[in-house]
Amino acid sequence: MSEQSTKTAQDLFALLDGLGIAHTTYEHEPVFTVAESESLRDRIPGGHTKNLFVKDKKDRYFVLTVEENATVDLKTVHKVIDASSRVSFGRPEKMMEYLGVVPGSVTVFGAINDTGNQVTFVLDSELMKHDLINGHPLSNDATTTIGRDDLIRFLEATGHAPLVLKVTE
Repeated sequence: MSEQSTKTAQDLFALLDGLGIAHTTYEHEPVFTVAESESLRDRIPGGHTKNLFVKDKKDRYFVLTVEENATVDLKTVHKVIDASSRVSFGRPEKMMEYLGVVPGSVTVFGAINDTGNQVTFVLDSELMKHDLINGHPLSNDATTTIGRDDLIRFLEATGHAPLVLKVTE
């Protein structure tokens, strides 16, 4: 991140409001894994996400946003996302620097903090079949729901051109 401070969930909601994007946020106990979040399914409609923060050998960073139970083959996904090499998980320090989040809270909404465009956001095409998409609003103690097309509008408004690709098996 540059000299500006890390944006908060309130900053995220203000941006969504300013873009005319409808959103609903559900507060809940912190969840660190997909398994922990499964109890929320009955209360929160739409596609539920898991997000992988990965990098290639040239230090290009990606957030892969996929459906919560989908499988991503880290040995081959680099071919789909046009990375320079096989990918590995990004370090927590870079996650905080670029996305403003800690491990367990990686989210597509972290794009609001990536003002230097250091991260490429990849949305799995299977996830994008849902009308509503859910993600953490920069912390894992809440879930924010927005429309699929609005998610793309949000990413574009943050200066990111998301890639919609089939990255899951």
